[in-house]
Amino acid sequence: MLEAGLAGFALGFSLIMAIGAQNAFVLRQGLRGEYVLPLVLTCAVSDAVLITAGVAGFGALVAANPWALGFVRWGGAAFLFVYGAMNFRAAVQGGGRLEDKGRTAGSLRGALTTCLLLTWANPHVYLDTVVLLGGISAQYEQAWAFGVGAALSSFAFFFTLGFGARLLRPVFTSARAWRGLDVVVGVTMWAIAAKLIFGT
Repeated sequence: MLEAGLAGFALGFSLIMAIGAQNAFVLRQGLRGEYVLPLVLTCAVSDAVLITAGVAGFGALVAANPWALGFVRWGGAAFLFVYGAMNFRAAVQGGGRLEDKGRTAGSLRGALTTCLLLTWANPHVYLDTVVLLGGISAQYEQAWAFGVGAALSSFAFFFTLGFGARLLRPVFTSARAWRGLDVVVGVTMWAIAAKLIFGT
């Protein structure tokens, strides 16, 4: 159970830490100190709902179709390998840099609307949470523990990003720091892909 939970936490954290529109918005709001708590809760709870749907759905799918486990195993490994390679390429190119410039969200309603759109209107969110995390959870006997770990990683990430943004400002505006982050994400993705292929 602990192994499944830790695996879910590690994979969930690795997927979510890759920079994107949602993370950039939360980071910028955190740098400004605007509506941080409701925004990080919105992001984390949304992820938890999607992860739960993925774990529950894929568990039922595998029970009804045992062949789906092999498909998810190899498909998930391939996706993780490509995802990791993209992060290594980004690290080599050194293009990652995030500034805190841009328009403020304005009202709380405006901030939450923007956050919800960046979360639920992004197809990559469904790929990462419902498809990938839900599919890989079927590799574990305690799939629910994997899902709990993945959901907790979302809470840990968004609360750290939102409330720690001001402290991390010098780091997140450095292109060198983003290279290091991309390398860490790439290594984690490839390590999990290898585990899926070769087992423990």
